[in-house]
Amino acid sequence: MQSDPGPLAQEIHERLEAALTPITLEVVNDSASHAGHSGDDGSGESHFTVIVESAAFAGQGRLQRQRLVNNALGDIPGQRVHALAIKAYAPGEYRGEAS
Repeated sequence: MQSDPGPLAQEIHERLEAALTPITLEVVNDSASHAGHSGDDGSGESHFTVIVESAAFAGQGRLQRQRLVNNALGDIPGQRVHALAIKAYAPGEYRGEAS
């Protein structure tokens, strides 16, 4: 996670920690690269990428993993955040790729 996360980034991190007990968790604020584009609400917290590695994803397909993340985040995706890219990995699948 970035060194000085905003309140929404921190909430995303906390919700995913609580729900998925991740081995790896990164919340990347991509909003600056979308400034002035569709969905930019001027808050500086409209576009995110989450990278999460969790045992909760073992044996789950891509769609089910995304559902688990979205369920953990509740009203954040689509209501409080314009765009959320999800990279979800079971233990051993994550190779530390660049976000």
